[in-house]
Amino acid sequence: MRAKILACLDWIPDNIMIPLQYRIHTGRKLSLKKPKRFTEKIQLYKLKYRNLEMLRCTDKFTVRDFVTERGLSDILIPLIGVYNSLFEIDFESLPNQFVAKTSDGGGGNQVIVCHDKSILDEKGFKSILSEWMSQPKPKKQVGREWAYENRQPRKIIIETLISDGIHEDIPDFKFYCFNGEPKYCQVIANRRTNETIDFFDMEWNHMQFYGLNPRFGPAAKPAAKPEQFDKMKDIARSLSTGFPFSRIDLYSTATNIWFGEITFYPASGYGNFTPDDWDYKLGEMLNL
Repeated sequence: MRAKILACLDWIPDNIMIPLQYRIHTGRKLSLKKPKRFTEKIQLYKLKYRNLEMLRCTDKFTVRDFVTERGLSDILIPLIGVYNSLFEIDFESLPNQFVAKTSDGGGGNQVIVCHDKSILDEKGFKSILSEWMSQPKPKKQVGREWAYENRQPRKIIIETLISDGIHEDIPDFKFYCFNGEPKYCQVIANRRTNETIDFFDMEWNHMQFYGLNPRFGPAAKPAAKPEQFDKMKDIARSLSTGFPFSRIDLYSTATNIWFGEITFYPASGYGNFTPDDWDYKLGEMLNL
């Protein structure tokens, strides 16, 4: 309902809507003339920074070309198929496990994870995909995130389901990169059960802050350092080069590192850090 209401308000200019949304979500007045907080600078990033490379990085299909051009095609999750419509999918030929999503979904939305096709409702599966594909592409994103206004045709992507053999939901390793240099790794685990969010520095020291989603806190026991952590840092450095800020999302299994996505506006800059002073500390790293 909120998304539908905001879609009807797409005629309101970004420089009016963004401060309004920032106030609603954070309870604070947005400072754009002298921003100091990370969340404030993300709003300025949305309003002012225009790098055409960002447009293809936010599309889950075209970003694969971007990753390949950076010499990292080996970290792309194997494709089962890419489809322009639901009718192109042969359900019977799909493997027992897979991930289906639309190329323009974001924030974990418009994703179906199939662990066992034998118990997957084919009719329901197709109905959900049909609903997603029939939705009109908004002129403006809900959070007014310019990089997602890429006008790429919506596609259905079906990929191999990857697993680390330990977790039901493989953890996300999200590298916060500033001017091409990873500074912190955000680890999100147990998404479907008891989601936790932790931050580590590049020496894998557990940090005493978390965010941007105030509903979730750190894990009772900090995650172990991935064996391939140094290589993951190199990958994050390569993919983030050329952007003032980007978050590079990766997965790690026993033998592989896999690419997740590239995000430029975590939580659309409308979340909160706990404790609050880390909003300023990360803000000092974002040079616009």
